Amino acid sequence: MKSILTAIVLTVAFVFFAPSNATAQVNEILKRMDAHYKVLQTLKANVSREVWNSQLNETDKQSGNLMLQPGKGTKLSFRLNWTSPKEENISVVNGKYVVYIPSYKRVYTGSSNSKTVKDKGGNALSVMSMSKEEIKTNYDATYLGAESVGGTDTLRLKLTPKAKADYKYIELWVDGNGMPIQGKIVKNNNDTDTIRFSGLKKNEKIDKSVFLIKPPPGTEIVKG
Repeated sequence: MKSILTAIVLTVAFVFFAPSNATAQVNEILKRMDAHYKVLQTLKANVSREVWNSQLNETDKQSGNLMLQPGKGTKLSFRLNWTSPKEENISVVNGKYVVYIPSYKRVYTGSSNSKTVKDKGGNALSVMSMSKEEIKTNYDATYLGAESVGGTDTLRLKLTPKAKADYKYIELWVDGNGMPIQGKIVKNNNDTDTIRFSGLKKNEKIDKSVFLIKPPPGTEIVKG
């Protein structure tokens, strides 16, 4: 009888208290993220990316560096330089993008909301810079527990879109300062796009000119 009563008490405790604790944990993580983003003036970081094709079971990898100036909507500016396996330079300023591929001697330009920017890694970057209000408005957030990422202790969140989207959900790994150091997008066809930051340098001065890509004369320009 004592064992049965103990089991009942534990079950009741789990049902009534676990959800509220999980909700409190989500709220605390979002609060930290929001506070961190508000004081973040600039960010420099090394970036690695893995895009997994679920049908072929193949993974494409990229690495490079990032310079970012936070802001809401079109006020967000960043320069993403992929250096491996091939050189590509992506810049977003004032809601417009420029993608320069030196080996092709070609530049693509257009709106920062375009598929081109998303495919080049901009989608995952925008996810990692969302505000608390944006997350709460557009996603159902679930706490997935603590996990070490590249030697850094993080708390893991799952964000499921409330409206129809071209992906199933997003996962974020957030460090103790409220900085998302890894983000993964799981698409409807089960493909994944994962970006990780390392070597973080925060609030160092960044000249705004670095966000402007100036290709050499003779470069082909393709408007999207």
